[in-house]
Amino acid sequence: MSVIIGGTIAIDNVKTPVAEAKNLLGGSASFASLAASYYTDEVHLVGIVGHDYPQQHLEMLESHGVTLIGVEKSEFESFTWTGEYMTNMNDRETHAVALNVLEGWEVKVPPSISSASLVVLANMSPENQLQMLSQCDGGNRFVIADTMDLWITIANEPLHEVLTKIDLLVLNESEARELAKTPNLILAGERLLEKGPEYVIIKLGEFGSVLFGPEGKMFRLHAWPLKEVADPTGAGDSFLGGMAGYLDNLENDEYSFADISQAMARGSVAASYTCEAFSTLKLQEVSREDLSDRLESLREIGHW
Repeated sequence: MSVIIGGTIAIDNVKTPVAEAKNLLGGSASFASLAASYYTDEVHLVGIVGHDYPQQHLEMLESHGVTLIGVEKSEFESFTWTGEYMTNMNDRETHAVALNVLEGWEVKVPPSISSASLVVLANMSPENQLQMLSQCDGGNRFVIADTMDLWITIANEPLHEVLTKIDLLVLNESEARELAKTPNLILAGERLLEKGPEYVIIKLGEFGSVLFGPEGKMFRLHAWPLKEVADPTGAGDSFLGGMAGYLDNLENDEYSFADISQAMARGSVAASYTCEAFSTLKLQEVSREDLSDRLESLREIGHW
């Protein structure tokens, strides 16, 4: 069993109300791959970086067992995001986005990893998601996809095509409302299921997440109660990757509603560590035992 994760690999410059850091590891696929590596042993990253990408970030991912055979290296500059979080750490302002290598990028999946049993289409353009999916030829593959409000606005048609080809859609509450065209999240979950995926997860940030499935099934999970948030960048991607890694490690041909529910808890734990420091600086230092201990604590505070 193996998981392949495609998406952006970025350089992040982040400012919060109390600190600032530059040249951080960023990108949806970077966070997701690292989180997945804590739950399964074979994680393949697909993306593109420029000539200026910090080598230490790639080495860190490799040290966690993430293979980089699917990472294309370009002569141009890397994708870079610069942003600032407001006092509540929920609202943020993007100061600059330099697409650079992402402009005109076409996903290339090496044949040696194309048969992965679990495919994660992390946040990237729907066109790139479709390119990646067309090259992944695993027989009983399970496909998870993320998206964002930008693609809902400017690439709605290809995004809807993606929805017909996936098993699980993961998105946040504002994106769910926009894509489903309703302010009610319960209706949003139901409407998104009608667009193609068998399962839909709506992320609620510090308030957890909600899973919608076949036959009206629903599961609500609380988040780990953090006393301080240092940097929430990549938390949603870590949630995505943690889920994918857990599911891949089950070695099942098919995943049940209960499997997805359990995966959400693992993703939530990974996301909580991501929020405790800039970029992946906290997540990359924890152990599988740390994750297991926090999972049990998460289970205890939600039991009744």
